[in-house]
Amino acid sequence: MADDVFSKSSDSNRRGSRLLRYADVSRRMGNLAARVAGERYLGFDIDRTRHAKDLKEALGGLKGPLMKVAQLLATIPDALPSEYAAELRQLQSNAPSMGWPFVRRRMATELGKEWQNKFKSFEEEAAFAASLGQVHRASLHDGQGVACKLQYPGMSSAVEADLVQLKLIFNLFRRYDDSIDPTAIYQEISDRLREELDYKREARHCRLYEDLLSGEAGVNVPAIMGDLSTERLLTMTWLDGEPLLGLAEGVPQIRNTLARNMFRAWYVPFYFFGVIHGDPHLGNYTARPDGTINLLDFGCVRIFEARFVKGVIDLYQALLKGDKELEVAAYESWGFANLSNEIIEVLNVWANFVYAPLLEDKTRKIQNDGGSQYGAKVASQVHGELRRLGGVKPPPEFVLVDRAAVGLGSVFMHLGAEINWHATFEDLIDGFEVSELEERQSQALRAVGLV
Repeated sequence: MADDVFSKSSDSNRRGSRLLRYADVSRRMGNLAARVAGERYLGFDIDRTRHAKDLKEALGGLKGPLMKVAQLLATIPDALPSEYAAELRQLQSNAPSMGWPFVRRRMATELGKEWQNKFKSFEEEAAFAASLGQVHRASLHDGQGVACKLQYPGMSSAVEADLVQLKLIFNLFRRYDDSIDPTAIYQEISDRLREELDYKREARHCRLYEDLLSGEAGVNVPAIMGDLSTERLLTMTWLDGEPLLGLAEGVPQIRNTLARNMFRAWYVPFYFFGVIHGDPHLGNYTARPDGTINLLDFGCVRIFEARFVKGVIDLYQALLKGDKELEVAAYESWGFANLSNEIIEVLNVWANFVYAPLLEDKTRKIQNDGGSQYGAKVASQVHGELRRLGGVKPPPEFVLVDRAAVGLGSVFMHLGAEINWHATFEDLIDGFEVSELEERQSQALRAVGLV
């Protein structure tokens, strides 16, 4: 009883501390906004690099959902100017884990007072702690190892409060640089972040991926324990593995196998079923010594209409063949509107960079020259030209697809993988038909209760 009282008091203290941190972040954001206004309207000079560092410091005092948002923003091309993206990438979602009193109380709330009888063992210390929850390792009475993912208290209100802060951040950037309208980006991030709070939905996502990747021998997906899962507790089989880059460094000859399996894990669901895992973060997968990979987190999953998937393939074909009409059709199918020839040419600069590995029919690295610095240079060039031409409003679907492409590209670059990306992609899209994707998608979503 005393532990529970202490834990409730601790939760209250955490909420109070969080409110104080919000007040501090809001104050700092106000100061930054005033500096931007001075630069824009009064002609004051502003050091973008210093300004970006100040923003990172303002946000760095507030762990939780906003850290997840900031990291996500930093990986979306052109969502932020390069100086800001570079600083926000350094933010860490390393919130300290909640103690045993919280764990015991939350487990009792979710599974009943006798919850410990449902497990053979349950480790008191969290195996992992992230921005929205923490994972504990346990075992069932039949010896099956499981992972119990517990959501932190008050996350729903925390997410809503963080989204208010995010809107302030976007308003700040719009005052400084209006080349990219972030309205759709904000809505997409908001929708996905709210979905991540619903562990019942994540359980359906996990079961969906079990089905979508059932034919992929190189990818492992955990099985959900439905009778031990709730809206704030997700119990699934424990998948042994080690960090992807650590395995590749220790066994370099396996790096190409890891890259192929990663490619298949993300893009088989997309091109066959119109579904994508929207968070290609290194913490969301591990690898095994044979080169197979484990997918671990299914909170951020996006379902697309077949016409959007077709647009991705159409743009690839257009760039490959130099078909200008198909380029326009592809962008319009994604939801870009009122595109002039000049804007299309600018968008193609970015598209040619992203699609480059797929356009060359040869074994190569994902990025031949310049590495990430070249990518930043291309993004900066595109950003500047869009600003000159009056800006664009990216469609919401564009956010996670582009993020997945860039995020995976970064992983492949770190792996140093060299494969024929063109042949791998051609094999994936061979025989693509919109009607067949729609039918497969409908059957898969119905099977797990997502429609």
